[in-house]
Amino acid sequence: MSYKFSTIIEKDKHGYYAFCPALDGCHSQGDTLEEVMENMKEALSLYISTLSETELQELSIKQIFSTVLEVQVA
Repeated sequence: MSYKFSTIIEKDKHGYYAFCPALDGCHSQGDTLEEVMENMKEALSLYISTLSETELQELSIKQIFSTVLEVQVA
């Protein structure tokens, strides 16, 4: 069975960092975008394998949206 979880990926001078806000402590890193995505899939898989079916159902329906907002600074 597959599940979808919102994942945040950030890039800095050291590489990429990813985390899943719905799963406290579930995070990974990588040198490239492809690497961090593969590493994060593994982290998600390992994390959700520790959850009960009830926990998994509750956490997998949580959606997180991201956008960019432009603001004026006086």
